[in-house]
Amino acid sequence: MPTQAVGDALNPAKKVLLDLDAYSNVSVRSNAELLGKVESAIAADNKARRKKEAEPLRRKPVLSEIPRSELDRRTRVSMWDVLHTLGRATTLSWKGAGRGLAEHWGALKYSQALVGSTDSFLRLTAEGRKIAERYKNIQSHELGMGFALTLTKQVLGRRFPEHSVSIVPADTVLRAGWALTSREKGNKVRYGYRPQYFAEVWRPGEPSLVIPIATKGNHGNAAISAGQLASASAHAEAVHIGAWNETPSLLFSTELPADGTVTVHALQAPGRDGRLADPQGEGQADLDTNPVEKNPFPGIQPPCEGGTVREPVPGCHVTREYCGWFQQVLGHTAAAGLMAFTGSGQGTARYLTKRQGNDRFDDIEHAAAGSVQDISHRLLGHTYAGTDHVFRLNGPRVEAFSGVDKELFGLLMAGKVEEYRGRVHAARHTRPKLAWDKEWGGPVSVHADGSVLAIRLLPGQPVACSH
Repeated sequence: MPTQAVGDALNPAKKVLLDLDAYSNVSVRSNAELLGKVESAIAADNKARRKKEAEPLRRKPVLSEIPRSELDRRTRVSMWDVLHTLGRATTLSWKGAGRGLAEHWGALKYSQALVGSTDSFLRLTAEGRKIAERYKNIQSHELGMGFALTLTKQVLGRRFPEHSVSIVPADTVLRAGWALTSREKGNKVRYGYRPQYFAEVWRPGEPSLVIPIATKGNHGNAAISAGQLASASAHAEAVHIGAWNETPSLLFSTELPADGTVTVHALQAPGRDGRLADPQGEGQADLDTNPVEKNPFPGIQPPCEGGTVREPVPGCHVTREYCGWFQQVLGHTAAAGLMAFTGSGQGTARYLTKRQGNDRFDDIEHAAAGSVQDISHRLLGHTYAGTDHVFRLNGPRVEAFSGVDKELFGLLMAGKVEEYRGRVHAARHTRPKLAWDKEWGGPVSVHADGSVLAIRLLPGQPVACSH
């Protein structure tokens, strides 16, 4: 944390910014005891469903703990990085009234919700407890996503150090092939369980590995988290990539108790597939072409039994003939999410199909980004194009800026996704940064995808100190 003048330290809003820039810890639980409790929760749920004469949910057949070598049991995080991760994850969420061009700003409402220090664990502040009283489910759900995806990047970065990792919303990706609601045209998936995100583990010129991610959150205790992981297992099972029951997955439940520390409960479902290799074992997909909508038959096809073809089970199955197309969808959706993060509606729409919602973006730009290329800031030595948002934080007005490296922005606006990914992959170990930028006047987070999130007190206003 940078050294600041005493007057700055006394200013409530400035202190919040300093806290966002600081590192703290989250407790991670992934062990045999957790696994046993989740298995018990699954057995109890199955018994309750049978009692109601309902069919038990289909879940991942095998769960296991995540090795300590891949996921630290005491993980060091910065809240500004977590909020950046949450913001990037929600740009295409379809949940707000901002037509998808301002939804990521919702992450900023948690800027005062948690507090910690380098030698302690994150916990809810009085502000965080107030949010929970009114928006309990939303807070635990959204913060749970932020922590889960932050840890996902740690796990996969250690597991695949020579690859890049992109996080994309599962519903947006799946809509390129399936109708997820009764109002959408196409082959309908009549199943309410789906993972919330996909992690694409990729390297230029190779078939990608796709890992479904199911995230949950609660303000309760470890017992509730065990039940949530049991449910998450059903969500992750609803998408198969390649062979039956061989798609690896990650499951998370974040516990945010009113009194206590943030604890992330995590398990994995191992699998030997998930690779987007076509029938010839290759996976070349040209990401510089226009997005394509397909209509695979809904349902997951189990293997034959005794020479008999079995009936498909509910869900989405990416079979070999669709692997190249699905890799294309993943790359386009990641590009769309990044362009939405900059506030460019037209840049977003070009990478989405009609069912994915391109019409939600192509008619208008964000109110603050009529000419998004003219809104730029130089942060940590690089120039970024994007959009800004002004709000009040403990009285003083605060400016937040989200965008992407200006050169990468130009590539994506020109439809050059392949070149963009090549540059991002080459800089995957050098670009991620988290620091206080003195010239900007606040914390700046830069991710491997070239995106940036920065915040500062709005220049030109008096700095009033509390007494």
